[in-house]
Amino acid sequence: MIALPQLNRIGWLLASFGVGLLFVLVWYVVAQQRLVSPVFLPGPERTWDALIYGLTEGDLLTKTIATIERMVYGWLLASLVGIVLGAIIGVSQSARAYVEPTLEFLRPLPASAMMPVAIALFGLTNAMVLAVIAFGALWPMLLATVHGFAAVEPRLYQVSRALGLSRLEIIWKIALPSAMPDILSGMRVGLTIALILAVVGEMLASRPGLGQAILLAARSFQSADLYAGVILLGAIGYVSGTLLSLIEARLLRWRAPHR
Repeated sequence: MIALPQLNRIGWLLASFGVGLLFVLVWYVVAQQRLVSPVFLPGPERTWDALIYGLTEGDLLTKTIATIERMVYGWLLASLVGIVLGAIIGVSQSARAYVEPTLEFLRPLPASAMMPVAIALFGLTNAMVLAVIAFGALWPMLLATVHGFAAVEPRLYQVSRALGLSRLEIIWKIALPSAMPDILSGMRVGLTIALILAVVGEMLASRPGLGQAILLAARSFQSADLYAGVILLGAIGYVSGTLLSLIEARLLRWRAPHR
């Protein structure tokens, strides 16, 4: 017998697959009827051919790997800074009182607005793209970590002090597990932002990657190559989000109801 939660999961999976097929069908009909010029909207078959050719014969695979590397490196850097700094701020009320106004001042700044500053500091280099990715992806993780640590039950801190635990032990054994759901939520949002900024940075700095490939395809009116790059970006976002969900389920398995 298949359990009810498994049936629900299979049902949602089939529904998602059906929506995807419907989208491709509408795309095919619009392209076949030439409701949009083929110069701007190729059919799914042309896009698929361009995707396979780019991955096997062209340099699309190399550019995809370059984009993934920038996204992951920037996201890891933002995660490290955001979690460490957020833990320090979150466990101390005085630190939050002093630092929170500065965080609220910097948080609304869009990462795209910081690109001219990054270009002035690092030039049109990989370091500039990495700095912009880290800056943009930092804030969801930092604020989520601060919130997670600040929301820890105060009595847990009192018990840990009564047990003679050091500040580091309190953070590692008490506060971090309690704040982990918020931290992982912030990391999920930060990963999406990292992918977006990696593509934008490649476009502006003309660094090898999917962003550069999409921009060059648009400028040369190679619509099939453009849509192939967009499909790859969607696949990267979906796979990375799924992997992070699996990691989150593994780390937070203690929250699952026991039977």
